[in-house]
Amino acid sequence: YGHSNQLRQARAMGDYLIVGVHTDEEIAKHKGPPVFTQEERYKMVQAIKWVDEIAPGAPYVTTLETLDKYNCDFCVHGDDITLTIDGKDTYEEVKTAGRYRECKRTQGVSTTDLVGRMLLMTKAHHSNIDEDLDYRKHTDNFGKGPKGHSPWTGVSQFLQTSQKIIQFASGKEPQPGDTIIYVAGAFDLFHIGHVDFLEKVHQLAEKPYIIAGLHFDQEVNRYKGKNYPIMNIHERTLSVLACRYVSEVVIGAPYAVTADLLDHFRVTRVCHGMTEVVPDKDGSDPYEEPKRRGIFQLVDSGSNLTTDLIVQRIIKNRLEFEARNQKKEAKELAVLEAMKRLEEEKH
Repeated sequence: YGHSNQLRQARAMGDYLIVGVHTDEEIAKHKGPPVFTQEERYKMVQAIKWVDEIAPGAPYVTTLETLDKYNCDFCVHGDDITLTIDGKDTYEEVKTAGRYRECKRTQGVSTTDLVGRMLLMTKAHHSNIDEDLDYRKHTDNFGKGPKGHSPWTGVSQFLQTSQKIIQFASGKEPQPGDTIIYVAGAFDLFHIGHVDFLEKVHQLAEKPYIIAGLHFDQEVNRYKGKNYPIMNIHERTLSVLACRYVSEVVIGAPYAVTADLLDHFRVTRVCHGMTEVVPDKDGSDPYEEPKRRGIFQLVDSGSNLTTDLIVQRIIKNRLEFEARNQKKEAKELAVLEAMKRLEEEKH
């Protein structure tokens, strides 16, 4: 939602927004291994409602040649400077030419902070991760300092305001002839699996109006367990609102899809993905009412990506990154010791 906010601001500066997305190779070279593949990232960016077009395989350093190739008047970046692997400002050339604009970074959000929250998941919360020494040591490191909070309690540096919700909301009311479709869930770490599902739901009607019901943090924790959700309700609201397939969001929707909810929003169809439906607190089926009305439909997104899998990718990347750094440090130490010995032998 931080990226989405940046794109929203950029789009407001002009008439047509083209977003350059780097390849996996470019990211690995300058920043380390990406969590999502380039294909997943192309699709994710295209699904953000302020994006008109994407430029796949965009170079890490933005040049005038790139701007001219896509017929762009200027490029936009956040007010946090980005450097190449050798420490150069990646926007130097376009800044000099006066074809650079800046937008504000979203306060209290960073990929690093989210990664930190995922890495706080210890084995007790994450049964399919081997609790080896590396992993234990590394969760300890992440448990210290200002960000060492339990993620699901909603402790985050991000502060929601009504203004931010208004900026992200479509503001569109359902029109006569619209098919009002209701979907509900956690939509945690809003990802390509969610996008694929919402796109499939969007294709079910000629004029779809999709309402997404988001469950409160405590409710998600009840049915997902572990340390879920990683993102609190405010962060999840913005992430879902940024998606071009979603028209409206119900913040803190009831877990059971009630007759009141269906009547209030004039819902004509209720959809759920292929994930397991956990019973409500009293053991009842949360989709009992839409099933009774004959308006319930299962939708296969065709994607097997889940929030769990993303967390596993993050942890795997992190451990590989740490192992690589340890090897590098050991190598540098060995070189230093060898040089020291040579010096001593000289004397």
